[in-house]
Amino acid sequence: MTQASTEHAERFTHLRPLLFTIVYEILGSATESDDVLQDSYLRWAQVDLSTVRDTKAYLAQLVTRQALNALRADARRREDYVGPWLPEPLLLDEHDPAADVVLAESVSMAMLVVLETLGPDERAVFVLREVFGFDYDEIASAVGKSATAVRQIAHRAREHVQSRRKRFEPVDAQQSEQITAQFLAAAASGDVDALMSMLAPDVAWIADGGGKVSAARWPVVGARKVASAIVGLVRKGLSDMRIELVTCNSAPAVLVYSGDRVDLVIAVEVVDGKIANFYAIRNPDKLAAIAVPREISR
Repeated sequence: MTQASTEHAERFTHLRPLLFTIVYEILGSATESDDVLQDSYLRWAQVDLSTVRDTKAYLAQLVTRQALNALRADARRREDYVGPWLPEPLLLDEHDPAADVVLAESVSMAMLVVLETLGPDERAVFVLREVFGFDYDEIASAVGKSATAVRQIAHRAREHVQSRRKRFEPVDAQQSEQITAQFLAAAASGDVDALMSMLAPDVAWIADGGGKVSAARWPVVGARKVASAIVGLVRKGLSDMRIELVTCNSAPAVLVYSGDRVDLVIAVEVVDGKIANFYAIRNPDKLAAIAVPREISR
């Protein structure tokens, strides 16, 4: 490896957690994010480093452009998706991003679901500005717009997100884990009333099977309906089912194994001491890489 190629590799590797986080928040898919980073690195390896003033800004712009290309190319597939589309769950490594409230919120399932309602440019601008704090000129270069246009897009995207995601208060991670553990115990016992006591009145169960496995095609809403549905799922069960409590997307999550294979990931959102949302991912394409812990960064 030449000295130049070594420097390319070192700079990219150092920033990879940040670059992965940017792309993941734009795409909502860890697998597609890995593909974007691989393609971006091949492009980066051809760059004359003497022309790069700010490596972080340069690489952020490069991966954003590639992520936008991937998002636009994927638009039709997501429109034709069977049932609700949920992000690919992200199993986090031992570093707890909850210490960074903005980062923890930005990779939460709830936030990623909201970001899915933005257009590609709005999503990229929101992520780069609100989460990572890039200036408008840097973002303009990444999305191919003027700085003035980017300011307008940022304002519009911010209002859109805030109207749908009103809560940005830090979540007590320990409390969320305790409530999730209590939920598992109640679900295993089949006690519908105990389950209902842990659920917000308008709690929703949102399932993503992608038309490849059985999953509810529409959200189940309301404490009694959700509690009954969960008890029904537990009773059906899997003959060789095993359950593990982990952290996915900066929040408690339940991995349900069938043998050695992850069959289901349930991400749990706790608001004001009650479970507000369950995000249940069963699409096997979105679970293929769940066993690999990820490092995210700002």
